[in-house]
Amino acid sequence: MNSHPYEIYRLKGLGCADCAGRMEREISQINGVAEATVDFVTQRLTVHFLEEHRRDEIINETASVIQSIEPDVRIVPESDHQQIDGHSHEMEDDDNRWKAKGMMVAAFLLFAAPWTLKLEGTLALSLYLAAYLLSGGRVLLRAGRNLINGRVFDENFLMSVATIGAFAIGEYPEGVAVMLFYQVGEYFQDLAVHRSRKSIAALMDIRPDTAHLIQDGRVQTVKPEQVNKGQLILVKPGEKVPMDGVIVKGISLVDTAALTGESLPRDVSSGDEVLGGFVNQSGALTIKVKRTYEHSAVSKILELVQTAGSRKARTEQFITKFAQIYTPLVVGAAVLLAVIPPLLLADATFGDWIYRALIFLVISCPCALVISIPLGFFGGIGGASSQGILVKGGNYLEALNQVDTIIFDKTGTLTKGIFRVSHLLPQEGIDEANLLEMAALVESQSTHPISVSIQKAWGGNTAAHQVEAVRETPGKGVEALVDGQQIKAGNAAFLMEAGINAPQVAESGTLVHVVREDQLMGSLVISDEMRPGVRETMEGLRRAGIKRLVMLTGDREMIARQVGDAAGISEIYAELLPQDKVTITEKIMAEQTGKRKVMVVGDGINDAPVLARADVGAAMGGLGSDAAIEAADVVIMDDEPARLITALKIARRTRLIVWQNIVLAIGVKLIVLALGAGGLATIWEAVFADVGVAVLATLNAMRVMKTPPQK
Repeated sequence: MNSHPYEIYRLKGLGCADCAGRMEREISQINGVAEATVDFVTQRLTVHFLEEHRRDEIINETASVIQSIEPDVRIVPESDHQQIDGHSHEMEDDDNRWKAKGMMVAAFLLFAAPWTLKLEGTLALSLYLAAYLLSGGRVLLRAGRNLINGRVFDENFLMSVATIGAFAIGEYPEGVAVMLFYQVGEYFQDLAVHRSRKSIAALMDIRPDTAHLIQDGRVQTVKPEQVNKGQLILVKPGEKVPMDGVIVKGISLVDTAALTGESLPRDVSSGDEVLGGFVNQSGALTIKVKRTYEHSAVSKILELVQTAGSRKARTEQFITKFAQIYTPLVVGAAVLLAVIPPLLLADATFGDWIYRALIFLVISCPCALVISIPLGFFGGIGGASSQGILVKGGNYLEALNQVDTIIFDKTGTLTKGIFRVSHLLPQEGIDEANLLEMAALVESQSTHPISVSIQKAWGGNTAAHQVEAVRETPGKGVEALVDGQQIKAGNAAFLMEAGINAPQVAESGTLVHVVREDQLMGSLVISDEMRPGVRETMEGLRRAGIKRLVMLTGDREMIARQVGDAAGISEIYAELLPQDKVTITEKIMAEQTGKRKVMVVGDGINDAPVLARADVGAAMGGLGSDAAIEAADVVIMDDEPARLITALKIARRTRLIVWQNIVLAIGVKLIVLALGAGGLATIWEAVFADVGVAVLATLNAMRVMKTPPQK
């Protein structure tokens, strides 16, 4: 992702996919712009600034470029768009569609009149011209304006030249029919894209509008952005939870489907964590805010999905480049087809070959490709998000198709990551309570799940003790001065570095050894639970085509083997530091052949480096750390590894539908081009090959949003 500061804008009225591509190219060339991406499906423009101090000037130039390409398109900041009543836009779009429909009906009646009334001569020509101008007036105006601005080879130019050419050779009905049915096709194409946009918007309708802030015993309604960490908010039944927090009062059911894809409501009560975007279904909840709105789950999800369109798949990039080359080539072929055969062939006439050339022009518009391919990828991203899987871009969705090796972290990924102290093993002469107390105090400033479990088991007051000079060694342990005594707590490797031999313990679980003034006090056994259905998930991944399953963990070899056996994973690497995980992942990636890719699945801060290094990184988004979620390319919102099977299925279905559209669009066009050149196809077939195929491809692309879940 581009690291430069960026701003997101909404392009209201953007209805031309080819125009969206031109906007993207020309805005990217503006001085001071690092990168610009235009997402036709969501009508969003993302501008990355090289020179942020020139932001206003750059946006003015951007608006000028947009106006020169599509004068009817309005650019508004995304934040302003969110404040506008969506219902009014819905009504405006409906009004525009009704007007377009009315004009098409009127044009069709004028077009049909000469046939039905058997009119000839000037009257028939006048009615045909009226029908032509009514159905194609805007197309002609746009073509003329673009020609003045030096923009040729767009759909308006192609349709204008083809239909004017038909009139020039006396084919009045076909000239009108091309423009009329082109507009009918555009109408249905716009309707299909509009439905897709509405479906995607509905998937993302999780943004909370207000928060009920509790201050001085009073409840005040404010914007979520105005609430600070640590403050209390009230969430009434039927309302969305505005931000992440912990329930301090109340019992309720919450609908988590928008974030996690879970179909069943979840029981929550005091002490449970809830995420922004959950819907409170029954009782009132008082929640202590854990993260501000900009760092909450709902805000991150919206940002991920909104910017996903800027990360385009290689197939999308190829189609954009293909369209730029393909259209001029076909226009050139049309000119040669109109001129060369009449000059070389004895019986050839200019009228006949110009007609064939017009068929080439009608077919050459690449709309079916430039609309349906991005729509397919965005539909896949939207369909995945509805099932609690966030894919950060079409490139990552495409990469999922090439994954054949998955590397799993253990704790918090295959296991629940909810630790508890199951056994205390004090040395002779050491009291259990004293062992637990020393372990809890030295771990008191650590947020590692194991440290938290020790502190929870002790339950004492840290403030009554003096803990200073704390030094934590990631993946090994922590040491500090506790009430003036040097205390160490960590694994066997941590003790060995201090010249202390760790005891051999046969207990199943993670061992934390405690040392006071270089004397071993004893050990704590920390246990974790396996996630339910992990073994079935591994079997499902193998059936889905994953050839290699690997587990990496910093835990002991014995525990790693127990978890691996329970999960059905035989390739295990244990007792690893974060940098060791990266080294092993790089080794596995180097062993891949061809285009095969490696996915890494993790949840913790220590997993962030390896998630960033992998071909595809997947993070557990429910309990996972912010660092892991930020580094990952795919986020599983409900922490269920089984969602990976659904993600692979959606990726493969997206690829299938995208390639169906490519074959359909290019195949039909090539067939009709060949038939047209041989005089076997008319402009009627050419219209189908252009707008008809575009409509079919768009409708086909929308199917990917309905991919059923699979666990």
